[in-house]
Amino acid sequence: MKRQNQSFVVEFILLGFSNFPELQQQLFWVFLIIYLVTLIGNAIIIVIISLEQSLHVPMYLFLHNLSVVDVSFSAVIIPEMLVVLSTEKTTITFLGCFAQMYFILLFGGTECFLLGAMAYDRFAAICHPLSYPMIMNKKIFVELVISSWTLGFVLGTVQTSWVSSFPFCGPSEINHISCETPAVLELVCADTFLFEIYAFTGTILIIMAPFLLILLSYVRILFAILKMPSTTGRQKAFSTCASHLTSVTLFYGTASMTYLQPKSGYSPETKKLMSLSYSLLTPLLNPLIYSLRNSEMKRALMKLWQRKVDLHTI
Repeated sequence: MKRQNQSFVVEFILLGFSNFPELQQQLFWVFLIIYLVTLIGNAIIIVIISLEQSLHVPMYLFLHNLSVVDVSFSAVIIPEMLVVLSTEKTTITFLGCFAQMYFILLFGGTECFLLGAMAYDRFAAICHPLSYPMIMNKKIFVELVISSWTLGFVLGTVQTSWVSSFPFCGPSEINHISCETPAVLELVCADTFLFEIYAFTGTILIIMAPFLLILLSYVRILFAILKMPSTTGRQKAFSTCASHLTSVTLFYGTASMTYLQPKSGYSPETKKLMSLSYSLLTPLLNPLIYSLRNSEMKRALMKLWQRKVDLHTI
């Protein structure tokens, strides 16, 4: 990180929702409750899948990784946002701001690729059930998971290094809930044209490409569902697919609107709401949509609970 940056700006001020001082306390409690529910929901999934051997298959191990990402993603953004809400105006160091940016990109990028891998897994399981063990063997599963995390790491490293190399001459107020790239980029006092081209191209590859893969996978899955003889089975499968697509569209849609044009004309409040969609709502909804409605997960939870009761009885 260049020393000259710190001679201009040594810290930033996160404004959060300071434009609505009368709502600060209410928003604090709402976000705190959502954060705690998110942590509990994802922690339950991580524990169940870790302890239950029957769930050590690609579908549930993907969900395990997704829950780890969601917990981490929330932990990077929400605690700092709660501090901003409780103090109305808070400072964050130059290094702290870019550390937060790095982890937002790391976990956000990993989730983008992981959701794509999960859609491919479901497509292979439903559309090619006989050859599924060959298509999604242990080696391929491990490669997909490692690739998702590696690409997230590369995204965070490249983008954070680039943005932190720009000069920041002030003002130092970030009108956002966190140190996300688009919000920080508005404070740069240099030409960012090349970075914006990179951001546009990167968003197409990192967000839109996996999203299109997911949509294509679910189109094939829906055709497979239509061939099911059971009406009840079709309705259940349609319900599951619809909930998955809702979560995916919320995540990819708002993320692409935010990062496709880093210096877009959306109002600061609109950008904050879009950011909340993929940093707050998606991690909250994913446990319910992907796991806690699942009958095998429910059985595994009851099994672990019964095991705990039996131990206490003994």
